Amino acid sequence: MRAPRSVSVRPGLDLAIREAGHGSPVLVLHGGPGPAGIAPMVDHLAKDHAVVAPTHPGWDDTVRPDDLDSVPALAAGYLDLLSRLALHGVTVIGTSFGGWVATQSVLDDREGRIARLVLVDAIGPVVPGQQVTMPAGPPPTARVPVTGPSPAPRRGPSPSSMAALRAYAGPAMADPGLLARLPSVTCPVLVLWGGDDTVVSPDFGRAYAAAFPHARFELIPDAGHQPLRERPEAVHAALDSFLTRQDRTTRH
Repeated sequence: MRAPRSVSVRPGLDLAIREAGHGSPVLVLHGGPGPAGIAPMVDHLAKDHAVVAPTHPGWDDTVRPDDLDSVPALAAGYLDLLSRLALHGVTVIGTSFGGWVATQSVLDDREGRIARLVLVDAIGPVVPGQQVTMPAGPPPTARVPVTGPSPAPRRGPSPSSMAALRAYAGPAMADPGLLARLPSVTCPVLVLWGGDDTVVSPDFGRAYAAAFPHARFELIPDAGHQPLRERPEAVHAALDSFLTRQDRTTRH
């Protein structure tokens, strides 16, 4: 992975991005835990793809401009980033909150830069009978029993990151109009979901996937809301299968 850099995508908005690898472009959008939560995915994808991994403004001591106050505003910033980097045929991958931003980016992509969408335990739409249940703290699997002095448990999002998340997502943490817009998405979509997710249930994920015309839903067994941390090999295998198949389709 190359050293992080700042890209000015438009007046008043600079984005901190990390880049790695070569090949077809992939934009990876992180969830609440921040860029560290997607690092294994970035490393894996960089073997065959040119990966761009921005930090959402407001995370990791980055500045969130006052006018960046909604998911559509953040998605517009990432579309400007793709334009600034002159990227086409992009696969956008989003985890949790990043999945909502990824979906919004595809919906608002007027230049046709995005070719594929991957959602991993994503939030965003209002699904009847389902709700988003935010965890009170790090999941139990983040704490490992030891016999000596206990190390500090892995933290969830920092207070500043949570403040940024609330600014983007609003108090409802959902967009009631999003689900009805998904039939307009024409690109291939892969929806990956932890089988034991208690933040957004697998039924939520199935409904999310079913709203797209060309989506495949795949369950990751023995994983919760962060399957990339709990079952990275299963997530990477599903990604590789999807991306390879779509690359083959594109060539032919």
